[in-house]
Amino acid sequence: MSAPAGADPPRFELDHLVVGASSLAVGRRWCEATFGAEASTGGVHATMGTHNVLLSLASPTHPRAYLEIIAVDPDAPAPPRKRWFDLDAAGVRERVAASPTLLHWVARSDDIDAAVAWLRAAGHEPGTVTASERVTPRGMLRWRISLPVDGRRPAGGAVPLVIAWPGEHPTDSLPASGVTVESIRLSGVSAALARVLIADQAGSDASPLQAGLVGPRGPVSLSAPPASL
Repeated sequence: MSAPAGADPPRFELDHLVVGASSLAVGRRWCEATFGAEASTGGVHATMGTHNVLLSLASPTHPRAYLEIIAVDPDAPAPPRKRWFDLDAAGVRERVAASPTLLHWVARSDDIDAAVAWLRAAGHEPGTVTASERVTPRGMLRWRISLPVDGRRPAGGAVPLVIAWPGEHPTDSLPASGVTVESIRLSGVSAALARVLIADQAGSDASPLQAGLVGPRGPVSLSAPPASL
């Protein structure tokens, strides 16, 4: 659907790209082989049964962006709800088991409640704004994020989850990696909505979300699986 008419849209900024992996060890090896950069320890999401490692993607265009490589935590009990980013969907789990895969992106907003309401008015459900946290080597990190009850990726990952950080941001403690985001391309949403969310839009492509990155090993293209998985 199109972006809603009327009031000015909220500002969305790229916060992070989400790559699913079968394990963090596999994700770390993939990161080094793909980008020539080493991911840093992230933390544990106790309420979601997942954990992650992180890689800074900071640049003048996206100064507080990062890559999250996330996996189901084998030591955690199954959560009482569906995991985020489609990690419980059978097709996505099969894809991730074969190789780490771009799944979704998360957009930062200074007014998360207004941003979520605006996306709903545009015909997309980014979920309920929920307080979340994870334990890190430096202590507890807290944020607010929109989470669909069913764990599905809105528009197959083209429409982001929305996040707000009241304090510390992950990039505050991440080392420079030399990897940056060159483009974000969206399919399956209107051109008007894509322009509000991010500058670029793909044409008719099988992937709802594509990201172009460049790092020490050169350019890298990542594509999210379709919503049907």
